Amino acid sequence: MGRPQGVYITIEAPHLSRPLPEKHDSLIELLAAKIRLLCQRLGLLPQADVLIVGLGNWQATPDSLGPRVVEQCLVTRQLHRYAPQAIPPSLRSVSAVAPGVLGLTGIETLEIVKGVVEHVHPGLVIAVDALAAQEVKRLGTTIQLTDTGLNPGSGIGQTRGGLNQYTLGPPVLAIGVPTVVQAPVLAYELFARLPWPGPKPPQEALTETVQTLLAPFGGELTVTPKEIDALIDHVSATVATGLNRALYPELTPEEIAYLS
Repeated sequence: MGRPQGVYITIEAPHLSRPLPEKHDSLIELLAAKIRLLCQRLGLLPQADVLIVGLGNWQATPDSLGPRVVEQCLVTRQLHRYAPQAIPPSLRSVSAVAPGVLGLTGIETLEIVKGVVEHVHPGLVIAVDALAAQEVKRLGTTIQLTDTGLNPGSGIGQTRGGLNQYTLGPPVLAIGVPTVVQAPVLAYELFARLPWPGPKPPQEALTETVQTLLAPFGGELTVTPKEIDALIDHVSATVATGLNRALYPELTPEEIAYLS
């Protein structure tokens, strides 16, 4: 499949982008359970520090999932350092950063995250990012997790330094939600569903045709749902809550809300 060997989990949730509290509670518990499962697989010790990295561009809504999740995560590293008496001794130390994108900072994401890792020394890095869907039906309806890390920007054809155990040192757990789809994917699914006299054109031919049509735009077009603002609101809250419950199993949801 052209991907690193590891565990890949896809949680299918058609209601993910809609405000349905009764369904979100069960989804959050499932997400937290899967995060804990991958943390155990990666050998995370109960008291080891965790660094959450919110990847993406906070100025572009479809790409703002990572920074929005970081905003809603409970971070405790500063309490451990400056006010240890204010928290239970068993509370895990968690820090978070949203490094932005190369176009905003002029610095590669890997360079920023690697610098933070070298200073913080986490036992685990959790990277959260928006993804490009390979099927239209997965847009805003799935949460994907893996213990192999990720490559920021790979969904839109940018393949720079990946965030994984080889490049950073500690293991990397990646969480992503598809928020965009590329025009060739839409074209291929459209032709696949239309009645066609004879053999249908291969996907490579459709991709080349779409790229020719989109030549004025550099041969690429990224599409996102019109309700992307609401989708990011709901999805970021779901992912952040799942992370909080997974990393702080000893706290109740009310205690997490109070400390956040």
